[in-house]
Amino acid sequence: MSESLSKSVQTDLPDTAMDRRSFLRTGLGGAMFLGTVSVTAGLSGCATAPAGRDYPMPGAMDQSYEFQFLTHDDIVLFQALLPAMVGPGLTEESVVRRQQIQATIERIDAGIHQFGPANQKELRGLFDLLNFGLTRVTVARVWSSWENASTQSVNAFLERWRTSGVGLFNNGYIALTKVSNVAFYGHEDHWHLSGYPGPPAWAVDALPQFKDNA
Repeated sequence: MSESLSKSVQTDLPDTAMDRRSFLRTGLGGAMFLGTVSVTAGLSGCATAPAGRDYPMPGAMDQSYEFQFLTHDDIVLFQALLPAMVGPGLTEESVVRRQQIQATIERIDAGIHQFGPANQKELRGLFDLLNFGLTRVTVARVWSSWENASTQSVNAFLERWRTSGVGLFNNGYIALTKVSNVAFYGHEDHWHLSGYPGPPAWAVDALPQFKDNA
């Protein structure tokens, strides 16, 4: 999971363009709520700094990747969410499965790092909302820590947010789905799972971001 992973999800769009593509569309009230949660979570001892190269990835084969956005808590969150969100796309073989999850989380981090400040702030608020114990229980209804959450409880949380009439929760589900599925199914190793044959030859030649930078 080297530097090539980061390069594979980079975009040529400037930060201002990425800022206009809001994931959460929280509105003023939602933005204020997420901001308050982030401050409270930080004061309560939740991880606030990017994990760097020191991160909880059990069985990781390569820890050379340096996280630039996701915190330790975020990584644990996505370790719990990805098996439910990606589903049968993950292999059943345990070692390869851990590698797939590790690589996908690294691509999520690399992708978010390319976003503009506004989207980064929204996603930071969303992740803090799910990581902070009080709000994890009250708005996600996941009683245990994400590290110990059962597949059933994760699936139930995602379904509640998917069908929620509360805009913040429904849009939060969409945001989690976007970053997870783009990071997993958007990688060339998994194109075949969605029936995508890969970019045409002319696009590979014309667009540098499609080229193999390994």
